[in-house]
Amino acid sequence: MRSTASDLLFYTGHGSAPQGWSETIAAVQDTKDYPVVSDLIRQMVTFATEFSLSGNIWHYWLTYMLMMHENAFSLTCERKSVLKDSTIMELAAADMSFYRELYMPNLNKMGPLISMVDYKPPYGNSSSRIGEIIRNLTDDLLKTPSQEAFTCRLADHYAAYGVGIYGIYKAFRISPEGAEVSLIPVTDDADVCFDDLIGLETQKKTLKENTEAFLHGKKANNVLLYGDSGTGKSTSIHALMHDYFKDGLRLVELSKQDRHLLPRVLSSVKKRNYRFIIFLDDLSFEENESDYKELKAMLEGALEKRSDRILIYATSNRRHLIRETWTDRKDMEYQNDIHHSDTMEEKLSLASRFGVTIYYSKPDPDEYQHIVGELAKRSHIEITEQELHDQARKWELRHGGMSGRTASQFITWLGGN
Repeated sequence: MRSTASDLLFYTGHGSAPQGWSETIAAVQDTKDYPVVSDLIRQMVTFATEFSLSGNIWHYWLTYMLMMHENAFSLTCERKSVLKDSTIMELAAADMSFYRELYMPNLNKMGPLISMVDYKPPYGNSSSRIGEIIRNLTDDLLKTPSQEAFTCRLADHYAAYGVGIYGIYKAFRISPEGAEVSLIPVTDDADVCFDDLIGLETQKKTLKENTEAFLHGKKANNVLLYGDSGTGKSTSIHALMHDYFKDGLRLVELSKQDRHLLPRVLSSVKKRNYRFIIFLDDLSFEENESDYKELKAMLEGALEKRSDRILIYATSNRRHLIRETWTDRKDMEYQNDIHHSDTMEEKLSLASRFGVTIYYSKPDPDEYQHIVGELAKRSHIEITEQELHDQARKWELRHGGMSGRTASQFITWLGGN
């Protein structure tokens, strides 16, 4: 069943197959091998449950493996550099003549297997968005009239979404592995959008304009979102993933203990055809920390040319990211004028390396009550306006003052009582 393009795709037995593929082929070729079939069914049930899929799971399973495998064809399509009449398309279409047959329900040897995996999962979950992508692509592939059309539809999917974990997940964390780093998908990402942020119109507009310029290949800046806690800085970053995922935006979040791995992260993602935001949440440095010097070099001024596919977005509760003390002023020299301390200038210059800075302030009393009112409407809480305002005021006095976070916590409490 192998084609002359056996090095392109993963079903040809060259050792690059994703987990489960060899079992799939074995089950299709000989459904009498019941231990293999049984193990495959268990994998499919787990897969279907994870992505909230129901119906012919066999078809979805095949599609998922196509979506996830990184090979010469899929990666070239991801870079949007495949022409419909190119050699690589012809070679891939030859391979697809076999793969497409696996979707056909009229093959006698596949009948028992297909009937066994016509499964309905017991519940939905946060991966239902990915399940929808799998279903839509499967439906389209089943409708294709030829192997050439099948290959073209798959190429279109790779060009639109990409391939592998980057093609279906929005956000990632990192896992160090020796000298390398691997990206771990965030499977339960925060599904928030900008409409969930009440107010902050100026802040949202500035952030979106910079991000849209970035996505369109125009000049864009690294961004620092700073200001009071609980005012929507991190939520604004998460909202970008909701609004711009289909445009190729992906988020990589680095915790404080992983920030020294930033150069490795940049190296690992810069060759992929996505736009990456490296997210540094709650960025700050104590006076005895010197890691900020490396971050300064990453933001601007490093020897290696900065990739136009990567930006750094950071949030912080303070405008100047490094704690300043009076001892930093000891090297001030007094001549005719007062010269700024070199130590102070070095520390304060980190924030200036972010081309865009956006300030998030706590709402005033009227803005706070407006946020509370809007959240109450969305949660369908029936209460008089006066009582709502009175209780909201009492809540914020006991729970850290007026902020969007405080308002949200109040509505959550009110809805549970």
